[in-house]
Amino acid sequence: MIRLRVKEVAQAKGVSMSRLSRISDVNYKTIQQIWRDPFREVSIKTIEKLAKALGVPSHELIEDVPDEDQPPASPQV
Repeated sequence: MIRLRVKEVAQAKGVSMSRLSRISDVNYKTIQQIWRDPFREVSIKTIEKLAKALGVPSHELIEDVPDEDQPPASPQV
């Protein structure tokens, strides 16, 4: 499962939601939704805009986390 790290990266850089919206040209409501739900689906273009605005590579805004709804895979025999 993919988790967005936009909130953590922005806060570490001292960037508010409104400032991030302005400098990335991403709608403020979209930023709010990402802030509240880091598992929200967004386009690659949005991730690229946010990464550029925050001065980080796109991959720094994405984290792969275990999917807690699925049982662990059984070992192959």
